[in-house]
Amino acid sequence: MLVDLLNESYAAEFDECWERERTATPIRVFAVRLHTTGCSLRETQAILRLIGVERSHQAIWQWVHRLADSVPDPPTAKPSRVAVDETAVKINGDWSWVYAAIDLDSRLILDVEVFGRRGTDPAAAFLHRLTEKHDLSDTEFLVDGYGYLTALSRLGLGGHLNYVDRNLIEKWFQTLKMRVNRFHNSWVGSRASARGWLEQFVHYYNTQRPHQSLNGQTPAEVLN
Repeated sequence: MLVDLLNESYAAEFDECWERERTATPIRVFAVRLHTTGCSLRETQAILRLIGVERSHQAIWQWVHRLADSVPDPPTAKPSRVAVDETAVKINGDWSWVYAAIDLDSRLILDVEVFGRRGTDPAAAFLHRLTEKHDLSDTEFLVDGYGYLTALSRLGLGGHLNYVDRNLIEKWFQTLKMRVNRFHNSWVGSRASARGWLEQFVHYYNTQRPHQSLNGQTPAEVLN
């Protein structure tokens, strides 16, 4: 079972970023996955100790950040319906807002970004990022208030207010916050460090976490 878990944690694209590390890459990726899925740094340290790996929680935290720089962007998509929303998080005790977009058909998280405030300008900036990463020419956006309709109009994108079908993005935020609240009452660091962790979580959610609603597949597998 442990061998299977470590084999699943091996990814050749991560070799280069850890060339000089003394701990095997599958173990490091396994540790980062534990942290991403809800274990604290000290809990991750304790689990590694059970399999004979002695590393400090500071070392594990460094692995988390080094892997964040190597996580690829979500797969390119051409979604028909996208739900967009934002949620508040604390970074160094101050409020910031995490924006995210989900393809309602594949459940793929298309992008995530952190802003210091919410409103029309952050919404427009986030939607513009989406247009640079995905084909949104025929996409219908499902949004709530807080500047989205004005932002969509500004960018020539189509969408409307929807408080029912877009609940998938709200459920994703609930899943995210369960992970965050498990070991982060408030992020300590910069928005960039928070963004790095979020990108890792998105990568895990899109490519590694099986979804019951997708018959045990990941969103990336459904998209392909």
